[in-house]
Amino acid sequence: MEQNLGWELREDSFSPAEYQKNETLFSQGNGYIGFRGNFEEGYSKNSVTGSYLNGFFEFTDIQYGEIAFAYPEHGQTMLNVANAKVMRIWVDGEMFSLESGEVLRYERVFSFRTGVLSRKVEWRAPNGKELEISLERFVSQVRKNIAVIRCSVKALNFSGEIGVESVIDGNVTNLTCEEDSRVGSALHGRVLDAEAVTSTDNLLSMVQKTRKSGLALCCAAVHKADGAEAAEHAVQQLNCALRFAFSLKEGETARVEKYIAYQDSRYAEDYAGQAVSLAEEAAAAGFDTLLSEQEKFLADFWQDTDIEIDGDPSLQQGIRFNIFHLLQSTGHDGKTSIAAKGLTGEGYEGHYFWDCETYVFPVFLCTRPEIAKQLLTYRHSILDKARERAREMGHPKGALFPWRSINGAECSPNYPSGTAQYHINADIAYAVKSYWEATGDREFMEQYGLEILVETARLWYDLGFFCAHKGGKFCLNFVTGPDEYTAVVNNNCYTNLMAKNNMLFAAKMARMLGGWERFGLSEEEIAGWEKAGAEMYLPYDEKTGLYQQCDGFFDLEKWDFANTPKENYPLLLHYHPLVIYRHQVCKQGDLVQAMYMLPDEFRPEDKKPNYDYYEAITTHDSSLSNSVFGIMASELGDPEKAYRYFISTARMDIDDGKGNTKDGVHTANMGGTWMGVINGFAGMRVRPDCLSFKPALPAQWGGCRFQVTYHGSKIRVEMSADHTRYTLVSGNPASLCHNGEAFTLEGTREF
Repeated sequence: MEQNLGWELREDSFSPAEYQKNETLFSQGNGYIGFRGNFEEGYSKNSVTGSYLNGFFEFTDIQYGEIAFAYPEHGQTMLNVANAKVMRIWVDGEMFSLESGEVLRYERVFSFRTGVLSRKVEWRAPNGKELEISLERFVSQVRKNIAVIRCSVKALNFSGEIGVESVIDGNVTNLTCEEDSRVGSALHGRVLDAEAVTSTDNLLSMVQKTRKSGLALCCAAVHKADGAEAAEHAVQQLNCALRFAFSLKEGETARVEKYIAYQDSRYAEDYAGQAVSLAEEAAAAGFDTLLSEQEKFLADFWQDTDIEIDGDPSLQQGIRFNIFHLLQSTGHDGKTSIAAKGLTGEGYEGHYFWDCETYVFPVFLCTRPEIAKQLLTYRHSILDKARERAREMGHPKGALFPWRSINGAECSPNYPSGTAQYHINADIAYAVKSYWEATGDREFMEQYGLEILVETARLWYDLGFFCAHKGGKFCLNFVTGPDEYTAVVNNNCYTNLMAKNNMLFAAKMARMLGGWERFGLSEEEIAGWEKAGAEMYLPYDEKTGLYQQCDGFFDLEKWDFANTPKENYPLLLHYHPLVIYRHQVCKQGDLVQAMYMLPDEFRPEDKKPNYDYYEAITTHDSSLSNSVFGIMASELGDPEKAYRYFISTARMDIDDGKGNTKDGVHTANMGGTWMGVINGFAGMRVRPDCLSFKPALPAQWGGCRFQVTYHGSKIRVEMSADHTRYTLVSGNPASLCHNGEAFTLEGTREF
């Protein structure tokens, strides 16, 4: 793929070998609808055809060799739903295909400015007739339920008949891969039943229903085909179609526009009627109006979120690609979140993880805080299920959020790297705290945030105890931290520090906001959180200044990196978990993650020794790893190392750095790319009393420019190697700090 840089992704030749990867890269979405970058005419051999609705799922039965109490019984899989992308073209009976005839010219372009995926092909059919084919489509960022396709076909060297067929295909299945849950699901065959399949003069519609989860959807498509003869209808059990016929003279063009709407039963009782109405409204507005809406929305979005860098066009493309995919995959409605692979593929079955709060949430918090708020609202919406899970796990009070889930119920069958990751509770509480510090949104905190804080703090207090053998310190045993290569341990340092942060902040906000009767709080309970936080045990060695990742970590044998073949990474696919657990080897940042997220918990002189120690034993097998190591390298004054880490994040998917882009994008890494610039090179931290910056740009960059939002004020930041300018774009004066110097920004301030 040739990389035309800046504001687009471009493909200048058709490569079947890279088709699945490019299907992911050219995916489109709006947080509700997700389309993989499949070609409209369809190629089954090398394609993973995907159309997804965020959070629309089916239950699966989890099979265990040996089951134990409170193991989840059911999994959840985001479903591949009715495929409305299908558009087929005929010329005098020959169907257009890139695998037949002759391709004379080809280009495919995905614009980050407009969200439009366009493809232009000049094609000579086996019968010698030549066509110029243009296909444009986008998923509306303004109209949540709408996607649009415009198909234009020009007769180049002949006069004759052209046929354009539009299809809604309900014969869809999910990718099955039981051996590796990172890739696919345990679903077999078709699990969506098609009902009410309809085809009229300009309308296609199909209702699909799940068999277990009780969800249903309707996909409808209204068409415009000016100059076409009467359409032919085709309705079968699993698909419906309209075929438009055109009689063209040489040089004339046939055009069909397809206005697609999806609506499901979570949002409307009359979901079928709504889908048809929404499609009709979109068609009445027309392609150009919908595109104009889209362009205005994205112009505003990029004003808030764009990061401009000077000196590296390929990284510039990677930054914008990643930011745009986060917009496309993140739920905006408080009912959904963002899956590990977004809406671009079926890896991890569409589950939501801690990735959201730790890597994606910070991006929106500082650019589009209203989206960040909705992500936390989703977590509040599943609190009751989190309470149920806590009871299953033996906790009489509090809530335990699921490690991986869609509807709020835990569906991770592997507890050492699933349920044992109790830190998910503290990660969510950390996001609530960050939201408060960045916005001061008291209404949200009173309505949603405080309840999350209270229930998570209660869980920590019940999980831990004051251990006499640890000097009476508060200990948390048998948990797993972010590093899944060290599982079910005592006193994971990251978990303990985050739990401390959780309990102390919950106590602070409870005292500030009051209303204790709502939660049945007492002075005794809040004081207990404060005592546990103050007395939290940390495995720290005074002599070396090193923190053990967990109790006994330094007693483990170090992994033999020198004699581990390159092809044996990631380790989890080549070694039994027990083999990995017996060694000092990290999948990703754990203690380093703690130093990034809770910098004030560490003495400055301790950070570099700990960074160096853990960097040497980290494989970075997780895509979440490189960004945090890069940010900490910036903080520790090593911009060259930070830059090397950043390169591996910014273009991870475009360059297929992990070799699995075909399964979907790496959304956490995408958030990590934004963090790498803003929190790393710009050194930005959201503090309780100010927005702090400590710039350290890479030598390779001539400058960097971006905008952030803090307490409702929009702030433009322009940095070069020896100069920084802050400008208040809108809002009230803002409290900032530059390299330790505090100031109030009212207009422009330069350093």
